[in-house]
Amino acid sequence: MSEPFEPKIVAFVCTYCTYAGADLAGTSRLKYAPNVRIVRLPCTGRISPMFILKALQKGADSVLVSGCHPGDCHFTSGNYHARRRWTVFRALLSFTGIPEERIRFSWISAAEGAKFAELINEITDDTRKLGPFTQYQELQKVIETQSSY
Repeated sequence: MSEPFEPKIVAFVCTYCTYAGADLAGTSRLKYAPNVRIVRLPCTGRISPMFILKALQKGADSVLVSGCHPGDCHFTSGNYHARRRWTVFRALLSFTGIPEERIRFSWISAAEGAKFAELINEITDDTRKLGPFTQYQELQKVIETQSSY
C-alpha cells in the first residue's frame, strides 16, 4: 500500500519580514506543516521567475513567494518590483500551462508568525488536494523520447 501524498513546498522569503515571521512562528511553538523548505533571500525584489520555475523543475509541488508588506520594504521598493514581476509571470504561467494555484504570493511582516503558520498549513492542504506536480517530469520524458530519434 502506498503512503499518502505529502507535498514539497519551496518558500522564497525575504530576510527582514517573512523569514522573521517564520522564526517567530517557530519560537512561539506554533504548529505548521513540515512540508516547507525556506529559501531566505535579501528581498523579494531579487527573486527571479527562474527561481520559481527551477523549484518546480526540481520537484516542488508548490512555491511560495513572500515578503514585506507594500511600503514596508527594507530596500525601499523591492516588494513593488516583486509584485510587478508576479503580474507578468502569471501570464507566462498561463502560457506554459502551469496551474496558477501552484504558486502563492503573500505579504507577511516580522510580527505575523501566526499568519505564516496559517499560510503554510493552507498551502499544504491545497497542494494535497491538487496532487503531485508532474508536468516537468512528463515534459522531460517527451523531450528524451524525441531526442532519441
